Amino acid sequence: MEGKIRIGVCVMEKKVFSAPMVQILERLEAFGEFEIVKFGDKVILEHPVESWPICDCLIAFYSTGYPLEKAEAYAALRKPFLVNELKQQHLLHDRREVYERLKKFGVPVPRYALVDREVPNQRLDYFIEEEDFAEVHGNRFWKPFVEKPVDGDNHSIMIYYPSSAGGGMKELFRKVYTVGPEYAHAEARKSPVVDGVVMRNPDGKEVRYPVLLTPTEKQIAREVCIAFSQSVCGFDLLRCEGRSYVCDVNGWSFVKNSHKYYDDAACLLRKMFLEAKAPHISSTIPPILPWKSHEAVPPSEGLTRAGSGIIDTFGQSEELRCVIAVIRHGDRTPKQKVKLKVTEEKLLNLMLKYNGGRPRCETKLKSAVQLQDLLDATRALVPRHRPGRGSDSEAEDMEHAEKLRQVKAVLEEGGHFSGIYRKVQLKPLKWIKVAKINHEEEEERPVEALMVLKYGGVLTHAGRKQAEELGRYFRNNMYPGEGTGLLRLHSTYRHDLKIYSSDEGRVQMSAAAFAKGLLDLEGQLTPILVSLVSKDSSMLDGLENASVEMDEAKARLNEIITSGAKAGHCNGSSELPWMADGVGLPSSAYELLPRLVELTKKVTEQVKLLAKDEDEKLMDISGDDVNPSYDQAKALGKTTFDVDRIAAGLPCGSEGFLLMFARWRKLERDLYNERKERFDITQIPDVYDSCKYDLLHNAHLNLEGLDELFKVAQLLADGVIPNEYGINPKQKLKIGSKIARRLLGKILIDLRNTREEAISVAELKNNQDQDSKSNSSEWEDKDYHLKHPRKNEDGRRSSNTSDKSIDQEDDDEKETQYRLDPKYANVKTPDRHVRTRLYFTSESHIHSMMNVLRYCNLDELLEGEESLLSNNALQRLCRTKELDYMSYIVLRMFENIEVDLDDPNRFRIELTFSRGADRSPLEKSRCETPSLHQEHILPIMGPERLQEARSSLTLEKMERMLRPFAMPPEDFPPPTIPQGYFANGGDR
Repeated sequence: MEGKIRIGVCVMEKKVFSAPMVQILERLEAFGEFEIVKFGDKVILEHPVESWPICDCLIAFYSTGYPLEKAEAYAALRKPFLVNELKQQHLLHDRREVYERLKKFGVPVPRYALVDREVPNQRLDYFIEEEDFAEVHGNRFWKPFVEKPVDGDNHSIMIYYPSSAGGGMKELFRKVYTVGPEYAHAEARKSPVVDGVVMRNPDGKEVRYPVLLTPTEKQIAREVCIAFSQSVCGFDLLRCEGRSYVCDVNGWSFVKNSHKYYDDAACLLRKMFLEAKAPHISSTIPPILPWKSHEAVPPSEGLTRAGSGIIDTFGQSEELRCVIAVIRHGDRTPKQKVKLKVTEEKLLNLMLKYNGGRPRCETKLKSAVQLQDLLDATRALVPRHRPGRGSDSEAEDMEHAEKLRQVKAVLEEGGHFSGIYRKVQLKPLKWIKVAKINHEEEEERPVEALMVLKYGGVLTHAGRKQAEELGRYFRNNMYPGEGTGLLRLHSTYRHDLKIYSSDEGRVQMSAAAFAKGLLDLEGQLTPILVSLVSKDSSMLDGLENASVEMDEAKARLNEIITSGAKAGHCNGSSELPWMADGVGLPSSAYELLPRLVELTKKVTEQVKLLAKDEDEKLMDISGDDVNPSYDQAKALGKTTFDVDRIAAGLPCGSEGFLLMFARWRKLERDLYNERKERFDITQIPDVYDSCKYDLLHNAHLNLEGLDELFKVAQLLADGVIPNEYGINPKQKLKIGSKIARRLLGKILIDLRNTREEAISVAELKNNQDQDSKSNSSEWEDKDYHLKHPRKNEDGRRSSNTSDKSIDQEDDDEKETQYRLDPKYANVKTPDRHVRTRLYFTSESHIHSMMNVLRYCNLDELLEGEESLLSNNALQRLCRTKELDYMSYIVLRMFENIEVDLDDPNRFRIELTFSRGADRSPLEKSRCETPSLHQEHILPIMGPERLQEARSSLTLEKMERMLRPFAMPPEDFPPPTIPQGYFANGGDR
């Protein structure tokens, strides 16, 4: 048609016929002002530029096999209007050039360093690589870090993780697409390494969600566009610690599967072409776009309020605002400890090597290098042959050698090291003065030290599956939208998720496995752990604050059991059995102790016979050889069930018979002191632990009497374990409040922050002009919640000015920016924002928090208040003897949007708990999947209500009842970099 502007598409056919290009070119043609001329591969590759079609405007960009220099010659010859300049595209092939260009234009880039090698693996003077960091020209980069090739077209990006997985930081990548310097479209993307599974549509393409850019990020997009003279350009944006960085520039890129973007791109390209070649034609966008004149209006989509079996809303007016869960770790191996005094020079030198040569300082060995050094020393010290029995001193030597063999076996277990599973402490005990070499002065030198090896307590393959399955259950039942709701919230950054873990390896790995199930992730747990889980040892570890009270409780418990006396039932009654002292202790506890000792000896003798053959084989192996029995074992914490080991009659996991015997022999020795005729009731939980583990994982060994031992140990443990945290209700409350004080304080802060954010959103919505959509995203770019301080009834100002100093990652300030763009994402409720806080910990914190919830109303300050929990729930908890692996307590906060903002009923709390995998390994259910028992997995019990149905526990009452036992906000430390790899020393 005469007068049309000719647009040349001079790109490889693979790009011409890609879905985004087809969609945009069809829209340009629909305007009726352009003629599209596609050059084709044959013309581009084989014909001289003089014979290429003549056009007014040119779309040309590099892709694999594209002759960029030839396109430059054509542009110089015909001088068409270029959407993207050609010369600058050469810069995009070299990431060094890209970063230099970005810095020149003031665009923020991540901290980086360059390593140039002539050949792979070339040694460089300026490059140092250690276990947990790399150093370039003295600039240290702690793992995890990313390594990218210089070649911009090579996308083999490597992420290096540290030796031990202990925390980390979530990184949010955005893909940003510009169409001219004034337009930027951003999408949230998932990295298979960081995020796990990448959602795909029926065509196999990655599903992405549009997100909002901050004003700063929009300016960055403009600068990138100008810096490289590329009107259409894609680049990777990294949001980290409240700042944004450009970490890669890709050149010409189109958004996939976004009709809104296709519309915008076509309109903007039309505007460019008209202004360049036909300025007399108006570039105003018509009221109805040409390709939409016959288009049907699509039905609205979005999240629904369809609930799960445990959601109890008071109608459609309620919205879920917050989910807080305190969760115990999954199934683990028994925890073990070996203590021995060492005088060997090799071990004393090792202690000095790792404590900086200070003779009176103890040393902790955790890293692979340190443990390998210890193993080498131990192998050299373990005698090849056992001495015969003789004098007392010879007996002591034999016991010392036995312990060294146990240390060696533990260090060889699993075939590799991990400091989150094995830890060694060397503490000097005796010193002598020795003369310094070539000097007259003397110096101290240790001659004896105490070695303490802690091992075991490893999350089993069953524990991983339990944690992952519980995460999946939470995804499908704790959030609106029947499973897809949480993923939708998370993908569009309306899900504010933080996962905290104690320092223990089993707890960290449980948290990572849970996150894998919760977010439907794939792949190994280490990347998930590093990117999603933060350690907080001070909040989720340790019993030091309550050690005195717990010692008192254990002493009283020991007195009750060993004397045959019965616990006093003061305060208790048939109507209120949970108020009695010593609840759960069997009346026949004293009579059960001799039988417990007898059965423990019986099992130990059988394991000793099983270990004998293995022991003899070991004596025939040279000290330098690795134990072949342990070579066969899988790595610690393996993810799959080892059928071959079971079929071979070996113990499950990576434990050999020698270590299994050491475990049972220690229990036998510690449980009853024959010389003093004294029982140690603190060993009862350990006997029960070992029984349960072997019944579940080593049933194929057919240990006679193990079933009966388990039943006796369970009767005693059901009474001992809960009462170690307090004999009577008031003592339980005191101990619980000391152990869980920091955790309770953090939970109250989480709830208050959520309430303040919800109120701020509601106030802002009420003040907005309902007819104006142009301001719909304005609040997204502001720290809006900081602008609306409110006062609670007690007069405290609940502005997040103080709260921000509590949540170590500045929850409220930064994460409100990571939201989707509601105009594009077809989400019905763009203002729905759910906060999730998951706290993974051990048995002590679960018992402690539960005791505070049960008995908080007994405090003098709350006299006359009813319990937070219903009588029915208190009755069930009284009958609940064990909070087993994967037991949990969940607090969910709902907002009733039809109630006035100042009404206490606006926010209510729903409390539920689960006993975890509280099933006897002797019990088999008909409805249970056979594979569960075959794979050593006990199912997790479903959640139980802690309130009556339709009862309402307001947030206001919850705060009032728990505040006396929680750490106040002002006692929390000021905000820092999130704890994890980036908080462990050095300039990271």
